[in-house]
Amino acid sequence: MKVVIVGGVAGGATAAARIRRLDEKAEIVVFERSGYISYANCGLPYYIGDVIDAPSELTLQTPATFFARFRVKMKVRHEVTAIHPERKTVSVKNLTTGEEFEESYDKLILSPGAKPTQPQIPGVNIDKVFTLRTVEDTFRIKDYINRNRPKSAILVGGGFIGLELAENLRELGMDITIVESLGQMMSPFDADMASFIHSEVRRNGVKLALRSMVEGFAEKDGGIEVLLKNKAPLHADMVILAVGVTPDTAIAKEAGLKLGIRGSIVVNERMETSIPDIYAAGDAVQVKHYVTGDDALISLAGPANKQGRIIADNICGGDSRYMGSQGSSIIKVFDMTAAATGINETNAVKSGLDADSVILSPMSHAGYYPGGKVMTMKVTFEKGTYRLLGAQIVGYEGVDKRIDVLATAIHAGLKATELKDLDLAYAPPFSSAKDPVNMAGFMIDNIAKGTLKQWHLADAEKLPRDGSVTLLDTRTVWEYSRGHIEGFVNIPVDELRERLNEIDPTKPVYVICQSGLRSYIATRILEGNGIEAYNFSGGFRFYDAVMNDRALIKKAAPCGMDD
Repeated sequence: MKVVIVGGVAGGATAAARIRRLDEKAEIVVFERSGYISYANCGLPYYIGDVIDAPSELTLQTPATFFARFRVKMKVRHEVTAIHPERKTVSVKNLTTGEEFEESYDKLILSPGAKPTQPQIPGVNIDKVFTLRTVEDTFRIKDYINRNRPKSAILVGGGFIGLELAENLRELGMDITIVESLGQMMSPFDADMASFIHSEVRRNGVKLALRSMVEGFAEKDGGIEVLLKNKAPLHADMVILAVGVTPDTAIAKEAGLKLGIRGSIVVNERMETSIPDIYAAGDAVQVKHYVTGDDALISLAGPANKQGRIIADNICGGDSRYMGSQGSSIIKVFDMTAAATGINETNAVKSGLDADSVILSPMSHAGYYPGGKVMTMKVTFEKGTYRLLGAQIVGYEGVDKRIDVLATAIHAGLKATELKDLDLAYAPPFSSAKDPVNMAGFMIDNIAKGTLKQWHLADAEKLPRDGSVTLLDTRTVWEYSRGHIEGFVNIPVDELRERLNEIDPTKPVYVICQSGLRSYIATRILEGNGIEAYNFSGGFRFYDAVMNDRALIKKAAPCGMDD
């Protein structure tokens, strides 16, 4: 059996190694148009920022080491230019010599990945405008920085690459501005949770130009201007485009393979394409979202590796299935960590799901043990069924642990109420006896049983101020004096029982505190005395962070682009 693989890195290299482990006799040839067959794609921004200082650390394998271990022919600087399914060959061009030839196959694996999305706007080809996707891109950017010592950079795009580059370029002492057309960075997060990311970025001196549409680039005064719609241009020494990626599937289209979202390759659960004996994996393929079942593009290394392994199993006589992508991700944001899994509440609603969320602010470990830090968690579930849909966490220590537990719970099909039953490891330096994941489960279980009724940020402006409802802040007098929502009266929770005569029992009460715990206790006191009560999800700490962020975004928004 002869297997030809188009593209290395996560999907292609994984498939090649797995095929060899399953079939010692198979002939395996990999064509990779770049100079690197397997590299740490996610590590590229950290090389630019000198966190990773040796270029060799970026390359996980070389053609020589891969051949020595697996006897796989790795042909770098070779581009597959066409697929001929009718005769089971591919056309290949040696990019070093210019030689062109055809290579036959019994099984063909496509792992071409994706290319940086490059908007069709004036000036995009100026030599001070860069994209980051490959090792070669990384070296070009790093070489430009070393030679020119730029003092400023504009990053177009507020996703993973843009955010990681912002941190690393800032660490080099550069003045950084992120330009993003949306009203938030990091679309896997709801806008309210993204507020904490924005705050950390700003705290570290990075300027944000959200709701700013780039219309072009122009060289000026030895640097480059970024032309914005309805706003004055921004000037910097260099620009890096990080506006996402597009499946690199031109040869698949020409060969007649069925394509899906944004030209991605359609595959079934076995990763088979619409043409027999051709498989596909990685950023170029359309997958099913594990939570919604909808078609999706999810460009992450974890799914690509799994897909490559599944293809290898099936080529070698097995029957492995890809169950879909869940979108679990995590990112370092200066001193902060942000992570997400499943779908956020915004996308759940867009998908037609009747979704609700709990928001909590637990400590990373036991409060009495030194060094604990607050994290903010948002866990989203389906009303009625309590199906777990997704989770987002921003914080410091322990974020990675909790998001992985929640990702596992989603994959296992646990209900959100069952999070309370998980038996999780506890010692004071690592967690609390009631782990944050358990706490989310307790809250959702309380909702299911009617013990907890919530009101949310979206309700804040709609609450009547005409006396028809009672608005109650149960923090201390000192906390209340430092900031509160207009119209809310202050009765500290520990005084509430003695001051119930100040509450009209015929009116519903909307309660808030700093994190949501004291106000929950207050609702139980009120309900126990026959008064209808609702607890604010997230607390004033959450409310204040989101509203401050919204004010900053609105203030900076160009005319005509603020809602």
